[in-house]
Amino acid sequence: MSIPTISIHRIGEHAGQDVQIKGWLHNRRSSGKIHFLVVRDGTGFLQVVMGKNDVGEEAFKAADHLSQETSLVVRGNVRADARAKGGYELVASGFDVVGQSHDYPITPKEHGVDYLMDRRHLWIRAERQTAILKVRHEVVNAVRDFFNSEGFILADTPIFTPAACEGTTTLFPVQYFDDTTAYLTQSGQLYNEANAMALGKVYCFGPTFRAEKSKTRRHLTEFWMVEPEMAYADLNDVINLAERLVTSVVARVLDKRAAELKFLERDTTKLEAVKTPFPRMTYDDAARLLVEKGMPFQHGTDLGGTDETVLSQQFDAPLCVTHYPAAVKAFYMKSDPQQPDKALCVDVLAPEGYGEIIGGGQRLDDLDILIQRIKDHELPQEAFEWYLDLRRYGTVPHGGFGMGIERVVTWICGLEHLRETIPYPRMLYRIYP
Repeated sequence: MSIPTISIHRIGEHAGQDVQIKGWLHNRRSSGKIHFLVVRDGTGFLQVVMGKNDVGEEAFKAADHLSQETSLVVRGNVRADARAKGGYELVASGFDVVGQSHDYPITPKEHGVDYLMDRRHLWIRAERQTAILKVRHEVVNAVRDFFNSEGFILADTPIFTPAACEGTTTLFPVQYFDDTTAYLTQSGQLYNEANAMALGKVYCFGPTFRAEKSKTRRHLTEFWMVEPEMAYADLNDVINLAERLVTSVVARVLDKRAAELKFLERDTTKLEAVKTPFPRMTYDDAARLLVEKGMPFQHGTDLGGTDETVLSQQFDAPLCVTHYPAAVKAFYMKSDPQQPDKALCVDVLAPEGYGEIIGGGQRLDDLDILIQRIKDHELPQEAFEWYLDLRRYGTVPHGGFGMGIERVVTWICGLEHLRETIPYPRMLYRIYP
């Protein structure tokens, strides 16, 4: 009779039973007549106790030569042990080697970041990296579940776009067919506005690309973003939606990924404090606060990363900064009728100095003003005729935002750099592996 193969994260359901684990050797140590193997299978890490009397002298001797990341199938009996990681261990009765591993390049010793990034395809096997990627998985699932439960329709938008939304300086050009140049999308927003006019409440979720030559800890050239858009919505609707989304995602991770957050040594009390409503502050008030804090901030310019850090350190919850100068925002952003030089926009800054995780606002819905904005920004009107049609045929107030997944994961995990939040980060000087 064959014994069942189980996943490590379900091992508690099999206490006292004979099972087998299919995985890889993470590390091992020996103590006299006992080997202690740590085996991982992608769902978790498990200590395997291997005694000479239980597996036989030949197998015991072979186990003493197993190297890091050798793939193997281990059989044994599940035993509860409060001292073991996860509360259980496997008392081995035998094992089979599936694939040898020799001279694994990432050892338990310290390695530099560049060394690890060059071996990212192997580094993601490490316990810290798997914990981060499981949190990312939970964030993505939480985002999808939130919008689906709120009645939003997933309507994904093109990755190839025929024209730039805001000029081509921060876009990657791609040879399309013949002599046609396309661009990798910076955002699905413009197409999402069209989707909202058809479906009411929509979201798109996919990779976006920014050709900014930035080397900060908050920038990737390829990242994932979720972008909701709502017809018949104003700035307050946009902010309220952002608040509900963020609190829902944080609560979900706290509930489902407590073990991973604990391993990452995340202070979860900081996350538990994230409740609605979020504090709100206008750009003008934020500028005054920065000056009071001794920052060399020039009123009328956009907030920089350091400015966002200082502002977000002042609050326990995410901060909503609204009404930026219209001049620093995109051509499609609606101006405040009461303050025409201000945009009806919002940036949501994560607390603890993590900065912007959401940017959005109310879209310009007046055809004539939008045409003038396109001219003012020296953009080719013919490329936006389809977008202008949205104002010609049943225009309505509408708005939405974009939330960067990697920045959210960085904040929730309490990381220094967002390069660890995606399996294969693409940065200014890194496109390998």
